[in-house]
Amino acid sequence: MTMHNWRKSGTPWIWLSAGAVSISLIMVIGLLLLIASRGLVHFWPANVTQLAYQTGPDQTVQLIGELKDRETLPMARLLESGTYVHQPEGELGHRQLLKTGNRDHLGLDFRWIVDGNILQQSRPPELMVIERREWGNFYGYLRSVSEGGVLVAEGDASWSALQKALGRSLELFDEIRKIEKKDIGQVNYALEQLRLKQRKLELNDQLTPDALAKIDDSRAEQEAAYQLLMGRLAVLYREIGRDSVTAELMDGTQVEVPLSTMVRVYQPNAMNLPRKIGHYLSKAWEFVSDEPREANTEGGVFPAIFGTVLMVLIMSLMATPLGVVAAIYLHEYATQGWLTRTIRIAVNNLAGVPSIVYGVFGLGFFVYFLGGNLDALFYPERLPAPTFGTPGMMWASLTLALMTLPVVIVSTEEGLSRIPSSIREGSLALGATKAETLWRTVLPMASPAVMTGMILAIARAAGEVAPLMLVGVVKLAPSLAIDGNAPFLHLERKFMHLGFHIYDVGFQSPNVEAARPLVYATALLLVLVILVLNITAITIRNRLREKHRLLET
Repeated sequence: MTMHNWRKSGTPWIWLSAGAVSISLIMVIGLLLLIASRGLVHFWPANVTQLAYQTGPDQTVQLIGELKDRETLPMARLLESGTYVHQPEGELGHRQLLKTGNRDHLGLDFRWIVDGNILQQSRPPELMVIERREWGNFYGYLRSVSEGGVLVAEGDASWSALQKALGRSLELFDEIRKIEKKDIGQVNYALEQLRLKQRKLELNDQLTPDALAKIDDSRAEQEAAYQLLMGRLAVLYREIGRDSVTAELMDGTQVEVPLSTMVRVYQPNAMNLPRKIGHYLSKAWEFVSDEPREANTEGGVFPAIFGTVLMVLIMSLMATPLGVVAAIYLHEYATQGWLTRTIRIAVNNLAGVPSIVYGVFGLGFFVYFLGGNLDALFYPERLPAPTFGTPGMMWASLTLALMTLPVVIVSTEEGLSRIPSSIREGSLALGATKAETLWRTVLPMASPAVMTGMILAIARAAGEVAPLMLVGVVKLAPSLAIDGNAPFLHLERKFMHLGFHIYDVGFQSPNVEAARPLVYATALLLVLVILVLNITAITIRNRLREKHRLLET
């Protein structure tokens, strides 16, 4: 076969397409492996190293921390930066990033160390790591445990005493958090409802003395319950604040660390493989089930997972019916003329509009115009504090529904066009109306195409960040959009989102090095959430497709 005939046969284009697909798959898999390798290691209990490090000709210090990264750079650059290098040799120098923690005592919890300056290196099994609710990790040696200012253990007995005291402290912390978030939250909600009820009666000129007396009685009951809860909190705070440990820093200084600030304590150098695996699983579960702390650089991302999934579900419930109705009208009812063609072109062009433009539109129309009017009509007692006239879950979902609507319309219309006209004619010949034909015959057969459009919409909406920054997403949401207070689903509330969480931790964090592994872990989690949502929709689509294939046969 000559080269000309080989090109005319189409074989080069087949190989070119196959090569392009293979390269794309390799790039996607490589990206996922990179994210997984950088993110999943975040939960592993790394060994802690003690170093004798030379900082000058006759100056040596003790350093304790986790070796996080290593890089090679020109020796001249090291010397120009003012870094002391013991016996510089060669053109290249090597340095490592050491996480020293103890930010409240050392100022910074990361520092670069030059390999040639390390005089001695060891991993003592008694080195301790304390995960704290603020100021990051603490690294050092445990010296003693005190309860209420009384020494209860020191030396070798301190570790078991610390574990027992920490268990008690964590139980107290859980009870405090339950009272503050659930019990006091319900009391505050009830007091706010009473205030709004009184304000509404005032606006309607219906605030009679009897109604006011009933409101005052209910308010007194809630305030009495509030005082009881505050008294219990005061007792718990005294109990949780009485215990502490004395620990030694890397420079020999001994400091007191309250148990109330601790999340967990462990000695990674003394842990065997099963214990490290158990620690890893505990940290991974905390990541997906707990709330963030330390400016979102520690703790979990459950509120962000919840907000992302709920927003996508609400968006799907809004976009799919509207898109299907629009596609049915364009394909089945509208006269196929220049106006219909213009509308189709406009719909296709809307799919390419930048997402931030939708965010600006959502802020101006949904939040300020529609939400402001809703507040004036239905929530006058809450004014001037806005209810729906402020960014929230509903407006974020509506904005993304509007953004993904063209995808659903185009996909549904293509599905309708693939259904043979003979099926419509047969249904009409049997006496069915056009609406019955569409509802009972055509639309069920086009449901796989509808699901395809919804899959594409979910894939785009779940990863969007720019419009959400204007219409509802925040750095930290104090409460979820679903709780035990009526009406249970609060679409007016702001929410957290995994995509925005990645942006905030990666670019707005005051401690970039500490936040970097969390960025990879959250990115991997976002990919998994989108994958689960898409697989669910694909499974439903395949079942619908198989069902209608069986009906056709």
